[in-house]
Amino acid sequence: MIASTQTHHPLVGVTAPAGRPVAPATPSPLDEACTRLKTAGLRITQPRIAILTVLLAQAHPISIDQIFQAMAGNSCDLVTVYRCLGAFEEVNLVRRSFSHNGTSLYAITLSGESSYNVRCKKTQSVEALDPVAAEQLREAIKAVEASLIAKGYTDISHSVEFFGLSPQAALPSARRLTNVTIQA
Repeated sequence: MIASTQTHHPLVGVTAPAGRPVAPATPSPLDEACTRLKTAGLRITQPRIAILTVLLAQAHPISIDQIFQAMAGNSCDLVTVYRCLGAFEEVNLVRRSFSHNGTSLYAITLSGESSYNVRCKKTQSVEALDPVAAEQLREAIKAVEASLIAKGYTDISHSVEFFGLSPQAALPSARRLTNVTIQA
């Protein structure tokens, strides 16, 4: 049964009919993700490709339930989504973060560099930190990691989450009401 879920996803350049190799094109993000899985010793299966496709289409981290719902025809069960995301996290292909209520959220990390967002507690909208602030945060994290390494720590990871009320959500309800006349 395992063979039926495997795919022959192309991970290498195409060979020309005359036997000469074709110059490799820039790999797609899906090809890059599959290459990273293969390098880590993980098989390329249809459910994994479906999950990666959903993650690649997202601009911000999403929950496991959202991933499962977005998969066309639910090409696998929910347990498989959990297992695949766990495997992806182990090989640093996805980054897990948490919403303010504790829900795990996942985002693909092809660049290897973490992105940082702020999530509105009321509307659940997500906004990326501006590039300058994100870079300052990365530098501070690198300094902390270097300090921990100097103390002998290994296999270091981090989780940084920002939550707040967006400017729109923070508006008092009285300011949102306009053209209201109160008669005494």
